[in-house]
Amino acid sequence: MDHLQQVLQYFRRYLFLVVFIENVVLVTGYWYLSSRTDLNPLLILAGFLGVALLFSWLFMFKASDRLIQPLRALWQAILHLSPGDQQLVPPPDLQKLRVGRELVANLTGQIYQLTSVADRVASNVRQEGSDLRRNFIANNLPLPLFVLDATETIRFANEAAAQYIGIASADLVGKNVYMVLDMSFPNEDTFDVWLKSAKTKNATATKSWERVRLNVRDNHPTRLFDLAGYYNKDNSQKAETMLVLFDHTKQYSQDEQAVSFIALSVHELRTPLTLLRGYIEVFEEELTGKIDPELADFMQKMSATAQQLTAFVNNILNVARVDNDQLELQLQSEDWSIVLTSSIDNLDLRAKVRGITLEHTIAPGLPPVGVDRLSIHEVINNLVDNAIKYSGTSKVIKIDSHLTPDGLVETTVQDSGLGISSSIMPNLFTKFYRDHRNRAQIGGTGLGLYLSNAIVTAHGGHLWVRSKLGEGSTFGFTLLPYSRLADEVKNSDNKEIVRGAHGWIKNHSLYRR
Repeated sequence: MDHLQQVLQYFRRYLFLVVFIENVVLVTGYWYLSSRTDLNPLLILAGFLGVALLFSWLFMFKASDRLIQPLRALWQAILHLSPGDQQLVPPPDLQKLRVGRELVANLTGQIYQLTSVADRVASNVRQEGSDLRRNFIANNLPLPLFVLDATETIRFANEAAAQYIGIASADLVGKNVYMVLDMSFPNEDTFDVWLKSAKTKNATATKSWERVRLNVRDNHPTRLFDLAGYYNKDNSQKAETMLVLFDHTKQYSQDEQAVSFIALSVHELRTPLTLLRGYIEVFEEELTGKIDPELADFMQKMSATAQQLTAFVNNILNVARVDNDQLELQLQSEDWSIVLTSSIDNLDLRAKVRGITLEHTIAPGLPPVGVDRLSIHEVINNLVDNAIKYSGTSKVIKIDSHLTPDGLVETTVQDSGLGISSSIMPNLFTKFYRDHRNRAQIGGTGLGLYLSNAIVTAHGGHLWVRSKLGEGSTFGFTLLPYSRLADEVKNSDNKEIVRGAHGWIKNHSLYRR
């Protein structure tokens, strides 16, 4: 017989006994009083009914208290195990329980057991949530995911990440991220620069990068991707930084292949273009003053067009060299006023053909700068050429060179033409990017500013732009005085300064560790 049946039988016997005794007492009392006394039977009956009601009232309290004892013990056990109530409700004392002790002990044991199982399940869930190795979402995320601790050591890498870079996930954990992810960025805004800044300035931070290159070892194909980073300082799980990679290798490779193909095709133009420019120069020398003004104007336009075509060819070839890390710059001490004036003189004819005047102002006493003449000429050429293209109805382009308060030589090219919308400013130095509003009316490749930015950066300078739509634009760049670069020569066996305008900036931390 189970414990529940035992309790039911106890209560049945208890109730039967109490009701039986009550009835016996009432019947016996009524018989005794009615047969032995002269009292009115109705009065006796009324009196016994009152006694019966009083007895029933007292019995109700006594019986309910006894019947509720097992339920009260279970209620106390459940409240004791409820979250937040352990300190408020003590566990039931089964030794004091006179009714249903075995039943309550059995049920209470079941409750304790279920609570223990629930605690273990909750603990496992929390552990799986914090242990990324057991986390379903992290492991099955189709995107490469890396989680780093405060020392930038990889704590977790999912299978997608392992397959993406060709290294087993077990071999990734415990290694410094810069030793595993050999990443190169299109500019100096690299991952490690951002992370260092975030650690000193922010509690949380997010950042994304486009066109990141991953140089992979052991003949594994090079990857090109967008990168998203999330930083959370003093994370309780010691997972401070999270990196997610979005692969765009196919798309970005097509861009690079397009440049390589165009460069290969354009390279074949150099020989006939050189001959063409030579013949034009000969004609200009031999026919000056011997032909009518209309033909002389034609000659000027031919010469300007040949110069423009030469600049186009040089841009394409140098962009290909930048992307392939083959463009080297040899920085030498130069008088900037002479270099700038020479470049402007070469561009003057192109501006005159468009009815535009180049006005330049060069501050006296500028210090010698460290530049590569050919490449810096391309920067000036691209900036002035853009100003000519986007001048609109404006007929003057102002070129100014001066010394900044920081001791840098700064040169600006200002036009009063179409201007640039603020929405496209962040993409202005991106390869192939052009303003969709006027790309159909104004020719170009979208490579000039990309190349100029790479060259200026390689010189140790900075290229910037200020513009307002409809009011014109000002492009400027800085150059270091040669005296600041001279220390490189002193610390080197070479007597010249060589820089690479590769356009891809590695995580500097890779070389510090």
